[in-house]
Amino acid sequence: MSTEPITGVLLVDKGQDMTSHDVVAVARRTLNTKKIGHCGTLDPMATGLLILVIGKATKIQDLLMSEDKEYTGSLELGKTTNTQDAEGEVETENEVPDFTEEQIREAFDKFKGDFYQTPPMVSAIKKDGVPLYKLARQGKEVKRDPRFVHVFSYRIDGIELPVVEFTVKCSKGFYVRTYCHDIGQNLGCGAHMKSLRRTRSGKFDLERSVTFEELKHGNREDIIAKMMSLPEISRLRGA
Repeated sequence: MSTEPITGVLLVDKGQDMTSHDVVAVARRTLNTKKIGHCGTLDPMATGLLILVIGKATKIQDLLMSEDKEYTGSLELGKTTNTQDAEGEVETENEVPDFTEEQIREAFDKFKGDFYQTPPMVSAIKKDGVPLYKLARQGKEVKRDPRFVHVFSYRIDGIELPVVEFTVKCSKGFYVRTYCHDIGQNLGCGAHMKSLRRTRSGKFDLERSVTFEELKHGNREDIIAKMMSLPEISRLRGA
């Protein structure tokens, strides 16, 4: 097997119930290379675009991570959870009023443009070198500093109470789970994120992506052929 160093960017459509780290581990095995990183963690329950940087492309990891993201997702009104998503334990339950689309839109409108968002306890942000999710597992709650975030646009894709489907385009460091939670608080009945899919990051979308199954069971040469070269990325980004 050829083990020449390889360089480039591979777009993966991550499936559910796997970590971003799992995807990197499989890519290392399939491509037989150690130097791989990913741009922007996706929670295990989230699906969609995960950008892998391979070889010399790891040098542009921070650059690619800093770009805007687009997600499609859904929130469920009436229940809050300790993780702000469907995988957590239910903390509060309330009846969901018969909201009109206008009332729901008004709540979404409160979270547009620039605003501060307090990251969830179950997150990879570190406090004194320890990821918050590890402290959360120990039942600890620590003060999190609000972060300045930006929502460029949103779209309500469907309402079938208690579920609201939406698309949101946001800045890096934005927590869609917290967005769902905060919209629920604004409506007075609480909410949590029911599903999430990343569809775009910067200029990258899912069109050129490989599935996790293709990555796991595919052959090295086929996967390398799907990678984007550094010159191609420069052209795509208009650099």
